[in-house]
Formats: sequence, structure tokens, C-alpha cells
Amino acid sequence: MTENAILHCEHVRKHFEEAGNRLEVLRDVNLRIERGETLAIVGASGSGKTTLLQILGGLDLPTAGTVRIDGQSFADLSDSARGRLRNHALGFVYQFHHLLPEFTALENVAMPLLVRRLPAAEAERTARGFLERVGLGARLGHRPAQLSGGERQRAAVARALVTRPQLVLADEPTGNLDGGNARGVLELMLELNRELGTSLVIVTHATEIAARMQRVLVLADGQLGPG
Repeated sequence: MTENAILHCEHVRKHFEEAGNRLEVLRDVNLRIERGETLAIVGASGSGKTTLLQILGGLDLPTAGTVRIDGQSFADLSDSARGRLRNHALGFVYQFHHLLPEFTALENVAMPLLVRRLPAAEAERTARGFLERVGLGARLGHRPAQLSGGERQRAAVARALVTRPQLVLADEPTGNLDGGNARGVLELMLELNRELGTSLVIVTHATEIAARMQRVLVLADGQLGPG
């Protein structure tokens, strides 16, 4: 196990039982993600990419195998400890922004810091800095419904990065945006990856996004292989 790796995924398997049938989604997945690395995971629809990302992020547990973040195995932790590890080490960006509609952009981005029990003033100051960084300094008090699609996704990126996580996991982060906004969000994520040294894993169908990553892996038949 190399000291420079932030994530190790070893012999991960995942199956589901549906109507008495066993569906094998992940068969023997092995993956190591280095600190600061950018990686794309591509594959056909239904190949298990989102399932894999959820397991890498500790949102689901594998049927077999281990996932370690910064040396800690999710399987060895309680639900609350897994939540704390996710909050401290990981950031998540989804195709749909998942901003809470009743809160402003500033409140949404500050929330992960408040979960860490940072003082409200410090959390808001840090969130404001990240929103300014993603070009939303003039939209702090706007709720998601008052933001455009591109603005909502930029706010979601700010929320994912506000804790300065060691690893960001992104599931089709530009899939719901038009070409111009998609390019803008991707450039923003890559820029912040370089600036903060955060590892970045993107699940995507878009070949132009995959081409911008340092490494591309293909998920097929439940296994990861070179792109």
C-alpha cells in the first residue's frame, strides 16, 4: 500500500437480489487513487458505475472486498464514523445539484462546515470565499430556484470543495448542462483540483471529459480495466 494513495479498493464485489434472482454488478474491482490524481470511469449504461462510486464514497457497502480512505476501511466503522470520514475526506458532485431548495446558495455551501461544528461566522466566511471563487459572489442570497442550471452546478461544486476534501467523487457532473455550462463546470473542477491538490474521480459518458483526465478506466462485466 503506497503512502501517496488516498483510496484503495480491493477485490470489491457487489450483487443485488431481485425477485429471487442474483444480479452481479461488480465482480472483482481493484483500484488505487493517488493524491491529486484525476481519473475518469467510463462504461455503458447499467454497467455499475454509479454503484461503484457509491461504494467508493462509503454511501453503500460492498458484498465483499474492502474500500479504504486514507487508510481507514469503511467496513470497520460505524454509520456515524463513516459519516464523519465522508465529511472530512470526501466531496460529492452529482448530475443533479441536490441543493436544498429552502436555503440560499451561501447556506447550502456552508452546511458541510456547520456539520463539522465550525462556528457559523467562520463557516459562512469560508463558504462565501468558495462561492466567489466559482463566480457566484453576487448570488449568495439566492435560493436554487433563482439560479440558472450552470449556477446551481457551480454552487454544488463549491459545496463539494468547501471542506477541502482529499477526494472528490463526481457522477456525471455536467450531464444535465448545455455545452457551454458543461465546459465551464469541468474547467472549474480541474482548476480547483490543481489549486487544492484534491483527487478527482469523474464517472462520465462524455469522451471529451474523459480525455481531460490523467487516467481513464472502463467498467465492463463488473470489472475495471484500462481505457
